[in-house]
Amino acid sequence: MIILYALTGFLAGILGGMGMGGGTLLIPLLTLLFNCGQHSAQAMNLVSFIPMAIIALIIHLKNKYVKFDNILLIILPGLVSCFFGSYIAKSVGGALLKRLFGGFLIILSIIQFVLGLKNVKSSKEEKE
Repeated sequence: MIILYALTGFLAGILGGMGMGGGTLLIPLLTLLFNCGQHSAQAMNLVSFIPMAIIALIIHLKNKYVKFDNILLIILPGLVSCFFGSYIAKSVGGALLKRLFGGFLIILSIIQFVLGLKNVKSSKEEKE
């Protein structure tokens, strides 16, 4: 069981380090494989995110991928909405929270799929 936890953390760390959000994998794995409640899974994701984000940020800073232009315009609204999101998550039941997160993942998947198709189409047009 410990190896399964470590493997789950490893996979989430790879996705998080790539900037794709390890929580999109970690939360479903914690709820499905480890029978963890939705609130606990999301809390564990937030705690595990801190060291992963620090390492990823150091590497991205070193590679000069981080642009500081208008960064406060991203951080400040993010902090405010984080407060409200945490309050909402605390207020709703685990079953509803699980459905909301599942719906978010489905919508995100559809958007990524459509954008991927557009990228394939535009790269084909560039070659022609």
